[in-house]
Amino acid sequence: MATDTKIVLIMEYDGSHYHGFQLQAKLPTIQGEMEKALRKLTGEKIRVMAASRTDTGVHARGQVASIRTKSSLPAETFVKGLNYYLPRDIAVKDAFRVRGTFNARRDAISREYRYHILNYPTRSPMRRSFACLVRGDLNIEAMNEACRALVGRHDFASFATRLESREKSTVRRVYQASVERDGELIVFRIVANSFLPHQVRNTVGALLNVGRGKMTVADFYSIIEAKKPGLAGPMAPACGLCLIRVNYPYSWEEIRN
Repeated sequence: MATDTKIVLIMEYDGSHYHGFQLQAKLPTIQGEMEKALRKLTGEKIRVMAASRTDTGVHARGQVASIRTKSSLPAETFVKGLNYYLPRDIAVKDAFRVRGTFNARRDAISREYRYHILNYPTRSPMRRSFACLVRGDLNIEAMNEACRALVGRHDFASFATRLESREKSTVRRVYQASVERDGELIVFRIVANSFLPHQVRNTVGALLNVGRGKMTVADFYSIIEAKKPGLAGPMAPACGLCLIRVNYPYSWEEIRN
């Protein structure tokens, strides 16, 4: 009898037409498309586990997922085969077998997200799916001053739109947070151990209010201190948000099987 092996899949996707990563009844999701493709490739009903459950409309360049399979297909065949069956807006960039104890979500030590803002007077058809249009001047220096309040271990309850039963604590550790301008594009980058529901998009909404002068940096600090769900925002659109990478305390070479 064939024994199960665990395979890691490094994924990229345009989340515009999906209701997030996680399976939802009768709605298109990234996980749903992955599991359909896996069944066509292997003949097995396989559950896909992801490191970060991205929301509706959110993109990923470095999502990490894992599967258990009895298939003896080479890892490179999973890349080619899944990309054959997957829609064009989802791709597997790499695949490799790992030790059976690997857990894509629990083993991760941090996730990096970036939020892209098109700061320009007119819309861009080429960027509309991957950046949020914001007209008018933005004070990048003030936004970065507010970012400094995010770094460290804090209770981020105010930045969650909702709190789910699985959220035993609203305390998170942010390792890096910054805003940079590159011409007409502004990028907010944040690295943390994990995130609360809608935390990044609500953070961006509050930072934009700081940048527009509608909120002071002191007000931003007060939002953190209040620890009241739903206080930050308004929530920025999903189109600008992208999961860049998931970090682990070891290299892939160390856990390859």
